[in-house]
Amino acid sequence: MSMKINIKKLKADAVIPKRGSKQAAGYDLYAYTQNPITIEPHKTELIHTGIAIEIPEGYFGAIVARSGLSVEQGLRPANAIGICDSDYRGEYIVALHNDSDCVRVIKHEERIAQLIVMPYLEVEFNEVDKLEDTERGIGGFGSTGK
Repeated sequence: MSMKINIKKLKADAVIPKRGSKQAAGYDLYAYTQNPITIEPHKTELIHTGIAIEIPEGYFGAIVARSGLSVEQGLRPANAIGICDSDYRGEYIVALHNDSDCVRVIKHEERIAQLIVMPYLEVEFNEVDKLEDTERGIGGFGSTGK
């Protein structure tokens, strides 16, 4: 079962996100640029997509790394996972970070990240004086690895 999501091309030749396979969870996002963009080692550049998306209420768009791009070129979204809220109507822009020691170049229509549309729960925080006890308690990083 699929959900219809409105998308607007902000540039006539922008590329609509596409899945790499029939059961892929992510939809590839494509760079929209007049000229190749150079990303210096350990630097971040904003990469435009030329599209705006109307994510339905109760969902958000998660912008995540493309595994091939991150493994082969050391490129990933700078904030690890970008969150696009359902009330955002602007252009999707990916802050792409170069973790490698080599200069990387992004060209027009190159796949730069992937978008996963996900539901979220609306919560109400209830302030209390004490939280319920558990076996783990306040054990933090590494406390459950035995």
